[in-house]
Amino acid sequence: MSMQTINFDVLNLQQNDRILDLGCGEGRHAISAYMLADVESVGIDLSQKDLTTTRERHQEFLDPNNHDRSLVISVASGAALPFENESFDKIICSEVLEHIPDYHAVLTEIERVLKPGGVFAASVPRFFPEWVCWQLSDEYHEVEGGHVRIFNANHLRQDIERNGFVWFKRHWAHSLHVPYWWLKCLFWRTDDQNEAAIVTGYHKFLVWDLMKQPWITRTLEKLLNPLLGKSVVMYFIKKSEVNRKDTNQQSAQEAA
Repeated sequence: MSMQTINFDVLNLQQNDRILDLGCGEGRHAISAYMLADVESVGIDLSQKDLTTTRERHQEFLDPNNHDRSLVISVASGAALPFENESFDKIICSEVLEHIPDYHAVLTEIERVLKPGGVFAASVPRFFPEWVCWQLSDEYHEVEGGHVRIFNANHLRQDIERNGFVWFKRHWAHSLHVPYWWLKCLFWRTDDQNEAAIVTGYHKFLVWDLMKQPWITRTLEKLLNPLLGKSVVMYFIKKSEVNRKDTNQQSAQEAA
């Protein structure tokens, strides 16, 4: 299973929480939530293939004797979530918004289905590493289902806050993955076996690092993440109605 981008210590899962992994892909966060606590983990995605992979991977960690935890996956669109208002305690949307032309509709739906006081974790590719990838290869972002924009993290934060959220934490992740994507983009069309071997070799290093988790690479990534993290991760709390009214009143007073 891929390395987590979202920090579950920040999410602070509680017993009986209901968690939505929006755009769950192959299930790295949805399955992690299931493994970490007695929660109902829900994963949705538009790719039936990815959901099949999630289901298969989940079997490796299934705890059939524990009826206090569950994992439910289904095909659904983030712009039209098939859930009732205020029905989730935590929502994860990791490396998804950069693929969606109308991501504002997704943010509106996230606000609708998250309980007041609930936590929303969002991650997107960081501006500079992503910008380099776009400069090195058009194919990187022009493939079907690829990235449609490069986010400015501060602008995205403001968009989310305008939907009724309060930002409380940010960090970066996966700095050791950045050279791999730069190399992959640089040699995207190459037929040179030596150049292809460089990309393959770095990928093998990342797989080794994921499986072995040696202290030296874990320390190196932690040091490099603030400088070169591939993903920026932000955490928000949904305002209660009382907090919204207070904010609106304050804004009206300031405008007057």
